[in-house]
Amino acid sequence: MNRIHKTLAEDKTLLSIYFTAGYPELNDTVTIIKSLEDSGVDMIEIGLPFSDPLADGPTIQESSTKALQNGMTTKLLFEQLRDIRSQVSIPLIIMGYFNPMLQFGFEAFCKECEAIGIDGLIVPDLPLAEYEDHYKGIFEKHNLSNVFLITPQTSDERIKQIDEASNAFIYMVSSASVTGSTSGFGEAQQSYFKRIKDLNLTNPQIVGFGIKDEQTFKDATANAKGAIIGSAFIKHLTKEGVANIPQFVKTIR
Repeated sequence: MNRIHKTLAEDKTLLSIYFTAGYPELNDTVTIIKSLEDSGVDMIEIGLPFSDPLADGPTIQESSTKALQNGMTTKLLFEQLRDIRSQVSIPLIIMGYFNPMLQFGFEAFCKECEAIGIDGLIVPDLPLAEYEDHYKGIFEKHNLSNVFLITPQTSDERIKQIDEASNAFIYMVSSASVTGSTSGFGEAQQSYFKRIKDLNLTNPQIVGFGIKDEQTFKDATANAKGAIIGSAFIKHLTKEGVANIPQFVKTIR
């Protein structure tokens, strides 16, 4: 069992927070991670900035652009995280697009992740078939869980294939939109959450996209193991700064 599996096994609803590495300032990455753990967050997704983030809304896009302008690179992120496991014990997942990982060298990227103590990757543009044919062995060799995304448009058959290929949790995108664009969860989304729950999948589901406060967190987790907050947290960082992270977490639960 790695850290993700142990956390998923806990008898509680999980709060995962996403932030963009190198934002607001280049060297904020470790400070943010430590503050999130100290504030009671269960899992952290570290965003690897990319110049063309297809699934990200304006808030995360802007943070990614700023992080790149600040000088963030894949190599620098690994340097920043070199000693993170002497300071933080909760699961850490890198979320990023495939292109920067490929440029770094995918096996070299995974080897660095293992050395640092990263527990998994979320790569939205790595297709299931491509993963199974070419990259599954690399993930397994370096003890990394690969987290797949599903949406309301994903068929039950496809969801079952993803469940079979998964070994941690499934990232359940709440709607067919970019991050940060949902204003709440209506009947259609609640019906989708329940439909997935009723499939009795092997892997638990964590909901992302559209969670921004206590109410949306409760709604998202009524039929799921946990929820991920990204855009709302980045907006808070932009407005309130790194020092006020605990206040944000308190507003969620």
